[in-house]
Amino acid sequence: GLTLEKNPLPFILTGIPGLEAAQFWIAFPFCIMYIMAVLGNFTVLMVIRADSSLHQPLFYFFSMLAAIDLVLVTSTMPKLLSIFWFQTHEIIFEGCVVQMFFIHGFSAVESGILLAMAFDRYLAICRPLHYSAILTGRTIAKLCLAAAVRGIGLMTPLTCMVSSLSYCGTRVIPHSYCEHMSVVKLACGDTRPNSIYGMTSAIFIVGLDITLITVSYALILRAVLGLSSREARLKSFFTCGSHIGVILLFYVPGFFSFCVQRWGQSIPVHLHILMADLYLLVPPMLNPLIYGMRTKAIRERVLSLLRQKEIQPVS
Repeated sequence: GLTLEKNPLPFILTGIPGLEAAQFWIAFPFCIMYIMAVLGNFTVLMVIRADSSLHQPLFYFFSMLAAIDLVLVTSTMPKLLSIFWFQTHEIIFEGCVVQMFFIHGFSAVESGILLAMAFDRYLAICRPLHYSAILTGRTIAKLCLAAAVRGIGLMTPLTCMVSSLSYCGTRVIPHSYCEHMSVVKLACGDTRPNSIYGMTSAIFIVGLDITLITVSYALILRAVLGLSSREARLKSFFTCGSHIGVILLFYVPGFFSFCVQRWGQSIPVHLHILMADLYLLVPPMLNPLIYGMRTKAIRERVLSLLRQKEIQPVS
């Protein structure tokens, strides 16, 4: 009969089902994007830390975002590249659960930080006189802590529930990393509590955050359109542009992946998995570029550092 495993044998991550032959080559652009993501986010963190003029609310949120993106890419990409290049498909059960915790937990934290940034933009544009009085260092710390506690707090039971399931039969996960539903599908017995909890927490986090972000931007839009000068309106839109870009980059592919996972039977598996892989890679790679290039203070600081390096005489 079937062997029930409480502490199961390692899982096998297939990589991208249907594209096994091409995986070796796909890994090269993935590796370049991973290096760009690490360098970009690390640069943002270093620049903000080094320049005291950047010790302001918005840049603290940038730092949080950069740190979260570093966790997200580093918890998935090294393993993914080793699957693509060296065929190391096995992942121990505990490793799989830890990876799942990082992916889902830190994605939830990032959603909370994006909401805090929408609040920051709302205050900057709609309540400029109260901005510094409301967004003190303590308030920022509380907002970041709330995002972290909510995200990690909701995702910890999810990983505990996965750990307590019994696994029998196949150990092959048709994915490049340990995604919650892909792992749950391998369990035998009743997995409805896992599916319901996963679905509910995702809807609660993303639904609440998107609703509040939309409300804050509706109020911002109303305030901006009420400004008398065209220049002031453009400046306000420019201030929000980078944040809106990052929001769309985070939620749209995530929403697509979520829908495909549950209802997209007609979409080829390799396309879905490729999208899911890029979802954990493209936003962390582009966020520093969107923020760094669109934010004058960061851009100038990076350029001045590069110039200093050029000017230094060769000893």
